[in-house]
Amino acid sequence: MADNLNRMLQLVNEFFDTKNDPDQLDVDQEMIEHLQEMHPATLSEVTEGDGPIVWILVIPTLHYIMQRFISGKISEKQLLDETPMGMPYDAVYLCSASVLPEHRHKGLAKKTTIKAINDICNDYPVKSLFYWPFSDEGRRLAKSVAIETGLPLFERV
Repeated sequence: MADNLNRMLQLVNEFFDTKNDPDQLDVDQEMIEHLQEMHPATLSEVTEGDGPIVWILVIPTLHYIMQRFISGKISEKQLLDETPMGMPYDAVYLCSASVLPEHRHKGLAKKTTIKAINDICNDYPVKSLFYWPFSDEGRRLAKSVAIETGLPLFERV
């Protein structure tokens, strides 16, 4: 059996197919550094045994950029490109949650996402969350996180 890191990479590549979709973020080392500069909580993981079992990616941004994204006027890549550094971010994009199959339905993604959002809210005046649904599980997670944090949730159409 492959280690958790290789399994997570395979899971992400199969589910999101970012290599073949130019509008989605394809997270590489340069992007990781950029995201970490925006806020350390943008990338979160839960590790067990031989590597990660949960990966969460959230991106702080501005309301007007969120509006452009959820209405389909800009892509996910453009959302990140257009988000200026060091601003008082007021929206958080719930970009992705990946969980190895044997660790699903244990609340790990929800707990990790809420912690990341709370960490960002400690530094910025976040007023809303938004997401781009790829699955029913992702939709349920986003709605559950919004209820738990008390923040309104917007969905990309």
